[in-house]
Amino acid sequence: MPGVRLTADQRLVIERAYLAGLPQATIAALVDKHPSTVSRELRRAGSIGVRSPRILTARASGRGYRRKYSAKWSQREAARKARRPKDRRLDHPPLREKVWELLRADWSPQQIAATLPLLFPRDPRMRVSHETIYQSLFVQTKGELKRELTAHLRTRRQRRKAQTGGAKRVTLGITDEIRISARPAEVKDRAVPGHWEGDLLLGGTGKGAVITLVERSSRFVLLAPLPGRHTAEIARMSLTDMIATLPLELRKSITWDRGSEMAQHALFKTETGIPIYFCDPQSPWQRGTNENTNGLLRQYWPKGSDLRALTQTKCDAVALKLNTRPRKTLQWKTPGQALNTRVVATTV
Repeated sequence: MPGVRLTADQRLVIERAYLAGLPQATIAALVDKHPSTVSRELRRAGSIGVRSPRILTARASGRGYRRKYSAKWSQREAARKARRPKDRRLDHPPLREKVWELLRADWSPQQIAATLPLLFPRDPRMRVSHETIYQSLFVQTKGELKRELTAHLRTRRQRRKAQTGGAKRVTLGITDEIRISARPAEVKDRAVPGHWEGDLLLGGTGKGAVITLVERSSRFVLLAPLPGRHTAEIARMSLTDMIATLPLELRKSITWDRGSEMAQHALFKTETGIPIYFCDPQSPWQRGTNENTNGLLRQYWPKGSDLRALTQTKCDAVALKLNTRPRKTLQWKTPGQALNTRVVATTV
C-alpha cells in the first residue's frame, strides 16, 4: 500500500466522504489505506478540545450526533506533531525524578506507568508510558545512572533482548493419590483467600534454595531460606514454620510441584492440618501463580546465585518489596492490600 502517512489530498477525500455518510471501509478504499488508519484518523479528529475551530454538527441519522471532520485542521495537527526535535516526556523534572524514585524501589516500568495517574490525578504532565521508560533507560540514559537504574529491572538488562524459550526444569516424581484435580472449586476460582502455591527457588548447584509460597487470590508472598541441603525433612520443618505465622483463616491448602522435597507431605498434613495437592507430572504450569512469582524473584536471586548465606531477614525484605508493589492482575492494588480486602470480606 503506497505511502505511510495520510496526505493533505487524502484527508480532503476523507472529509468529503465522511460528510456524505460513507462507511469507513469505503472511505479507506478511496484513499488506498487500511480501514484502521481511517478509523484512527477520525477518532483523533473527534477528540478536539474547546480551542478547535470545529463544531459539533447534528446529522439526521439513527446514529445520532457526529463530529465534523476537518481535513485542514487534521493536516495542520499532523504537521505540528511531526516537527522534530520533540520534547521528551521525561524531560519534565518532577516526572523524571518520580520515575527514577520508583525504579530504585524495584517497581517495573509498567507498574510505574499505571500508578502515576493515581498518584497525580490532576497533573497531566505526570504521565508516561512504560515503553517510554524503557526507551529512556536503554537509549537515552547513559553511564553510571543507566547502570544504576537498569540494575533495578527484573532482568537487569541494559539493552533490548529478543524473547526466547527456556528449558523446562525436570524434577523427581512423587507417587501420591492427592492430585490437583481433587482441589476444592474455591481454589480454582480464587474466590476465597488461604489457598497457596509453593515451590523451591534454587540457587547454584549445592548453593542453597528459597521456599516460596504465594497466596492465589492476592499474590501475597512468603519466603524462607534453605541455605544448606533441602531434604524432605528440612523442607517440611521450614514450611511448617512459615505456615505458623499465618492466621487460621489463611491455612486452607497448598499446591506443589512434584519435587522430592515434598516427600513428607503426609506428615506435614498431620502436623498442620493443611492438605498438599500435587500437579500432574511435568506440569508446573498448573501452579502458574507461583511460577510467575519465582520469575519476579529472579531479579533478586538470579540463576546460579549462592544462597548459602541467605537469612530470613533478607527473605522478609524481598517479600515486603513484592507485597507492596502494585500488580496489574490486581487492578494495580498491592498484594498486601488485596489480601487484607479479601480477609475482611470473608470474616464479615
